[in-house]
Amino acid sequence: MNKEAFIKLAENGPILLDGAMGTNLILAGMPRGSCSEAWILDHPDVVRDLQSAYVKAGSQIVYAPTFSANRVSMDNMGMASQVERFNREIPALTRSVIGPDVLMAGDMTTCGRMLEPKGKQSHEELFAAYAQQAKLLAEAGCDLLIGETLLCEDEALVLLDAAASVTDLAVMISFTVEGDGTMPFGGYVMDAAPNVEHMGAAAVGINCSMGPDQAAAVIRMLRERVSIPVIAKLNAGLPEIDDAGNVNYNIGPEDFKKYMGLLMDAGASVIGGCCGTTPAYIEGLRDLILEKAR
Repeated sequence: MNKEAFIKLAENGPILLDGAMGTNLILAGMPRGSCSEAWILDHPDVVRDLQSAYVKAGSQIVYAPTFSANRVSMDNMGMASQVERFNREIPALTRSVIGPDVLMAGDMTTCGRMLEPKGKQSHEELFAAYAQQAKLLAEAGCDLLIGETLLCEDEALVLLDAAASVTDLAVMISFTVEGDGTMPFGGYVMDAAPNVEHMGAAAVGINCSMGPDQAAAVIRMLRERVSIPVIAKLNAGLPEIDDAGNVNYNIGPEDFKKYMGLLMDAGASVIGGCCGTTPAYIEGLRDLILEKAR
């Protein structure tokens, strides 16, 4: 799917994404700190069950969980030799679940290191890593790409440039931010968004970060700064650790639906859930979209 086709899809109504992957894998037994891509291929039934539930809940786009399957991140884990395998086999797994009618987004993310001259990550190495992953995901049959949980404008621009060098798939860009719109590696998402649009992003917005109860001002400012669709894929509130060491999130499906309705009113038109959300949250968003269409 190219950028124009994606924007046409968005013009026909809000787009419903999926919910969390990582927190649900942990609930299913994945050890914290492990390579999620490797764990997924060792436990495919967990992903099959989760993604099947997202499709049933109404997700129009499901992310192939190739989150950190780029050369830089995998090299840090001593698994650089698995990059091609992860970016071929994980999308194949997702496609076998969602079928041909639900769109599959190849998932890409930050390498976690600041670019030179602020940090030690070279532009050339990051470009090559993103280009390799984008090419593999396109060849694996992804309908579009998502660069999510990005930490600054610079890495988003490198990702877009790299992807455009190997494929014409639409690329969505999503940053993680604080409540005032600041990004972890510096700058404001409201300033980055127009530059990301200029570089060809099909949609731009925020994910992870916080709960939807804290994001209305950022979404409103993004809507004012760009003409492309605005993404809101937020956490189920804030994480809380119980006496047993379990992480729980403080916003349930009903309140999540209510706050996401406010984000839609503020201008978000590509919506979903991030950490702590489950298929029940996505089902609530499906109902929200139907209610607003009446």
